[in-house]
Amino acid sequence: MADIKWQVVQAEVPEDCNVIVGQSHFIKTAEDLYEALVTSSPSIEFGVGFCEASGDCKIRYEGNNQEMVDLAVKNAQKIAAGHTFFVAMRKVYPINVLDRVKNCQEVCRVFAATANPLQILIAETEQGRGIAGVIDGFPPKGVETADDIEARRALLSKIIGYKR
Repeated sequence: MADIKWQVVQAEVPEDCNVIVGQSHFIKTAEDLYEALVTSSPSIEFGVGFCEASGDCKIRYEGNNQEMVDLAVKNAQKIAAGHTFFVAMRKVYPINVLDRVKNCQEVCRVFAATANPLQILIAETEQGRGIAGVIDGFPPKGVETADDIEARRALLSKIIGYKR
């Protein structure tokens, strides 16, 4: 049985950004994620970093904002796990693009879509690295009260136009 080394990678998620982390299977992932994202919203700013797992094994990248591309590539380099992708985005929420990302033909799995502090659990063997899971944000601090429910609904209405 192969030895496994574990590592926790702290993703860089700036305050004004959301990220999506997932696994894919084909060199064309960066281009197809670009198409899915750029057509989702006229205001989206994003970058995609994709870790190719065969052939040249390069980090492929696309995007429409150089700062977001640089952030996606930086996080992809830290993760360094085969056929995984990291999307950094601004001026849009994951809820606005997640179905498009998940419906991309190459996407096998989405591990996280968040603006929270994010840790990626990496397993490493002699063959390479893979994402075993993620830690998205923090543990619960209690159960919401009636006032908390009212505040949550007000926030949803203000942020994404949710009406109740």
